Amino acid sequence: MKRLELLVGASVFALAAPFAALAGTVYIPDGNANSVLVVESETGEVKSRIDGLEAVHGLGGAPGSEYLVAGSFTEIDREDTGQMDKPKSVSKADHAAHHAKKPSDAMPDNMGLSLVSIIDRKTGEIVRRIEVPGAVHHTAVSPDGRYAVATHPAGGGVSLIDLETLSFKGFIATGPMPNYAVFAPDGKSVYVSNSGNGTLSQIDVEEGFVTRNARIAEAPEHLVLNGEGSAAFVIDGDAGGVVRVDLQSGKVTDKWQIGGELHGIDLSERGDTLFVAGQGSDRLVAIDLASEEQRSAPLAPAPYHLTVVPGTGKLFVSSREEPKVWIVDQATMKAEGEIKIEDVGHQMVALP
Repeated sequence: MKRLELLVGASVFALAAPFAALAGTVYIPDGNANSVLVVESETGEVKSRIDGLEAVHGLGGAPGSEYLVAGSFTEIDREDTGQMDKPKSVSKADHAAHHAKKPSDAMPDNMGLSLVSIIDRKTGEIVRRIEVPGAVHHTAVSPDGRYAVATHPAGGGVSLIDLETLSFKGFIATGPMPNYAVFAPDGKSVYVSNSGNGTLSQIDVEEGFVTRNARIAEAPEHLVLNGEGSAAFVIDGDAGGVVRVDLQSGKVTDKWQIGGELHGIDLSERGDTLFVAGQGSDRLVAIDLASEEQRSAPLAPAPYHLTVVPGTGKLFVSSREEPKVWIVDQATMKAEGEIKIEDVGHQMVALP
């Protein structure tokens, strides 16, 4: 099949139309290019770029939210926070209040400091920058758009962000090296994988504390929940496999050995197939959950983050070693096109 290359450059964006909300959009964090690409999901056409997002790695969004939540994987000096540029859409009074001294129990003062940027999906504007305790790995937004979380691997916990008030709500300790976070479908719980001690934490969002830590794997990393929120499928990084966790009991009920270094994972829209990025083996793997059969296809070099794109039958898969994102047919497991980016594609978000 003829490969499609979509070249992305500054000249493209200089000529681009003003930012507009799109039906069927994939948002791609472009790492050290300090930006997020806005891509039409059906064609892979790049429509715009959201700039001003330093070392963007984590990106969260949900159909029920008007915002995207982007986390920076770099830290800033606490002395410089008062001089940060004010987002254009924030009033001077709001900006001053945001940088006022916080209660001592609101923000840990023994950690680094980083920024989470709140982006208006309709306009592409950064409407608020929120200080959080340390570099952000991944983020997640609740299905109703009420809350967001950001994981801090060096800090042993997550930040909870209130998306109604656009403010830092608190820090919740989960365990060493928290990696990935996913909200339950009802938004009442969020699940966090802790790579440092092999646990999965369940957080009560309204109460703001961990209700359970379950030992599930050697080094749990990326995860995805099924549609009912009854099970989590989690990458076990050290073991080169995937585990299924029953979320009512906290017990592992299934394991699939794949081999090699694994990274991204997602579930098909029908909930019957798991897709896994085999970064170490240069292949894409699909697991049929009914038969437990695996099929794979070569994808090189180093498939990294991946996301199922709703309504298209496609996957977007980034490369860890080259500045591109593959457009992959879920049925054939073959790359049908490529989106050229500037750095590395991290936590992608696909929204209708």
